[in-house]
Amino acid sequence: MTLRPRPPFRADHVGSFLRPAYLLEAREKKARGDITPAQLREVEDRAITDIVKFQADVGLQSITDGEFRRTYFHIDFLEQLGGVKTDIPVTIRKPDGSEELAPPVIRVIDKVRHAKDIQLADFQYLKAQVEALGLPALTPKVTIPSPTMLHFRGGRAGISKEAYPELDPVFYDDVAKAYGEELQSLADAGCTYVQMDDTNMAYLCDERMREAARQRGDDPNELPHRYAGFINKVVARKPAGMTLAMHLCRGNFKSTHAAAGNYEPVAEALLSEMKLDAFFLEYDDDRSGDFRPLRYLSKDKIVVLGLVTTKFGQLESKDDLKRRIDEAAKYAPLDQMCLSPQCGFSSTVHGNNIAVEDQRRKLALVVETAREVWG
Repeated sequence: MTLRPRPPFRADHVGSFLRPAYLLEAREKKARGDITPAQLREVEDRAITDIVKFQADVGLQSITDGEFRRTYFHIDFLEQLGGVKTDIPVTIRKPDGSEELAPPVIRVIDKVRHAKDIQLADFQYLKAQVEALGLPALTPKVTIPSPTMLHFRGGRAGISKEAYPELDPVFYDDVAKAYGEELQSLADAGCTYVQMDDTNMAYLCDERMREAARQRGDDPNELPHRYAGFINKVVARKPAGMTLAMHLCRGNFKSTHAAAGNYEPVAEALLSEMKLDAFFLEYDDDRSGDFRPLRYLSKDKIVVLGLVTTKFGQLESKDDLKRRIDEAAKYAPLDQMCLSPQCGFSSTVHGNNIAVEDQRRKLALVVETAREVWG
């Protein structure tokens, strides 16, 4: 068994990294009006050049820009789609002193359309930095939010009835067309690896979130299958030669999570019905349940096991990781598996409560373990 020549790679990652202090300082200056957007972009460029080299040095083959140009993993993209309006999320301090991010309001106020190329310039810079390293095994990877974000948070009430008297099929078709045009613009620039970040399929594993969906008038048992059809409309527009993956996220704000629960309620729709190439699943602790849902994994799909947590600095044991991979391999073939951290290190600009050096150690562990397991 050998390392995979195309993504996802045996040692992979979700995408976001802790922002360096100088980048956070520049963002604050921009917010105050002390520097221009162009000046901020120059600082972002410098930070991205550094994080590209960091990823290559640690032994990763998929290389992202760390999401260094974003404040939030989803809003910064979705608000640039025509017909979409988003509000900035608010931070809520809970009685125990911990903080969580209240879900942002995402509304569809008009026909959804691809008003402009959203990630193109960012990808072109990333690709140039990867190519400058002169290492042919590296693949630049783009992360974007899943299109299900435009439905799940608000349900029918969050989508204009004037623009969409009926959701099916026009709304889903319009969103898929917009995503397809974005993917094509990236493919035309040489992008071969895109990951869609999706909290909603993971939230449908959590009974609290399932009840919230019922309160909005949706059936949580039907939604995973509807979303599989929705995603497949995007897959149908995927450019040839592109790997399209999905990361299921249970929330990742300052080392907190928003949802828990076994993947069983969504596993069949996700792993059998969705025609994506790969799935990044969070399995860093017991809130994700056991590996039995992997029995639904189709023969042509890859599952990336997120066994290493990005939420806390304590380093996992390599033997424990190998034991858990063996456990997962009881339900799906080992050759259809890869290894990664469970999420990014900084899904929002705030970052998780983890040190930069711990970030490096955890990624190195993923790379070393993958080499020992898969050759």
